[in-house]
Amino acid sequence: MECSHIPEINYRKFSDNIHSKVVAERIPIDGTIETSYRCNLNCVHCYCNLPARDKTAVQQELSFREICDIVDQIVKEGCLWLSFTGGEPLIRKDFIDIYSYAKKKGLIITLLTNGTLITPEIADYLQEWPPFSAEITLYGITRKTYESVTRVPGSFERCLEGINLLLERKVPLKLKTTVTSLNKHELWEIKEYVESLGIEFRFDPVLNPRLDGSQEPCRFRISPEEVVELDLADEKRLQTWREFCQKFWGPPQSDKLYVCGAGLSSFLINPYGELYMCLLSRNPGHNLRQGSFKEGWRDFIPEILEQKPEGEYKCAKCDLFSLCNQCPGWAQLETGSKNKPIDYLCQITNLRAEALRKEVKRK
Repeated sequence: MECSHIPEINYRKFSDNIHSKVVAERIPIDGTIETSYRCNLNCVHCYCNLPARDKTAVQQELSFREICDIVDQIVKEGCLWLSFTGGEPLIRKDFIDIYSYAKKKGLIITLLTNGTLITPEIADYLQEWPPFSAEITLYGITRKTYESVTRVPGSFERCLEGINLLLERKVPLKLKTTVTSLNKHELWEIKEYVESLGIEFRFDPVLNPRLDGSQEPCRFRISPEEVVELDLADEKRLQTWREFCQKFWGPPQSDKLYVCGAGLSSFLINPYGELYMCLLSRNPGHNLRQGSFKEGWRDFIPEILEQKPEGEYKCAKCDLFSLCNQCPGWAQLETGSKNKPIDYLCQITNLRAEALRKEVKRK
């Protein structure tokens, strides 16, 4: 009997096809689990890191069995893609057990790590049971710059060692950079180094406050002018903005407060079992130790999605909305109100729009 031909499609098309169908059905296909807020580094810009040996955090974190139960629940509800992050996920001694459980459930896993805790044994395991990708943040191309961000001596060499261990084993790897005032001068050298390895590279030049409301990370922001300069200097990034602008130009086509797509197919679970729509919208949360994931996804998150702006919500009428990173959760952290625009982001957006207009005229 002749086997029928199974057509092949590239990953991007496969992913886009699935996501376009599940959003309408509100299936939680994309998940993120923060396994711990603890980290062995002390990065100046981090939104959540706690000391590696924080006893209170250890006591409050979900146990291995609790995480396994949550994985069972999200798989049952349709989750396919799952990211593990932190803090630093590898700070947990049972992380490989957690990873293995999720992997054997058929989940497509992304591991977000600083790379400094990757050992030959962990790299060997990831070679045998590879993630969809491991993502490591490289904060500098020199020890001085990297460790000015992480504030931990010796972390630069350990990060490079972790990267090399994964490269040697051909574990799918992506490298990225968070751009701060401390490392901006090395950005293009970092990019050149990463691409010389044949690895995909991206960067994020915009910092948000800590989850506890501290504005300390904002001290290390680069200026709005510098953010836009980076947009224009990187052709791939610029093209993304062009396409996004052409597709979504104009004010949001909704009377709701949240119009970003969070909570339609994606979710986040913190180290203590609280379910949220996304990384930044943390108030309130649904406690999975007291209720099920299904209840939170079906009842709790839709209530948040139905929220409408209060008072004079300027973002609802802004033609530049598609070029902006404004987010109600971020606004609450930075201004104390979900309805108040973040001035720093407004400045970036106006400069970005002006730059794109000039480019269109030039062409």
